[in-house]
Amino acid sequence: MNDTKLLTYEDFLTFPDDGVRREILEGELFVSPSPVLRHQDVAGLIYVSLHNHIKANGGGRTFIAPLDVLLGKHDIVEPDVIFVADDRLGILHEKHLIGAPTLLVEVVSDSRTDRVRKRNVYARAGVPTYWVADPDSDRVEVYRLHGISYAKPDILEPGETLTLDELPGLRIELAELFQR
Repeated sequence: MNDTKLLTYEDFLTFPDDGVRREILEGELFVSPSPVLRHQDVAGLIYVSLHNHIKANGGGRTFIAPLDVLLGKHDIVEPDVIFVADDRLGILHEKHLIGAPTLLVEVVSDSRTDRVRKRNVYARAGVPTYWVADPDSDRVEVYRLHGISYAKPDILEPGETLTLDELPGLRIELAELFQR
């Protein structure tokens, strides 16, 4: 018998506001160190690309961490970049999002967490598209939801362009995204 208590958003709210990045995945606390500069550059460029496209063309809202996303009772995450299309704006609340955004983006901090644990949580929550940006290998893995799981990802590298069906005309050149 497992006596481990699964953490919830109520537990999450009791954590100190000390600048430490905390998330709850499947009821378990995950603590991440502050991101390195390259991580921040990549996350920032993705956010700015989404933000500028939306500002010019509409289509939804975009956010950058930290912002709590409540995907379920035991899944509270702070993705690096979040996009919510117009048809999902009802998930926006004053202090957090409740439900599945259209797109979640993680810039790799911990490969196993981002590529396995979060991918499974995001699929189970119904997040239609999940991007894993890897600044160490200069690539983006694009996961699209098929049923209750993500299909094999499309792997994009410099020379290719990142797009999103929900934002026609959005083009993020990977050569620029991963420019050193």
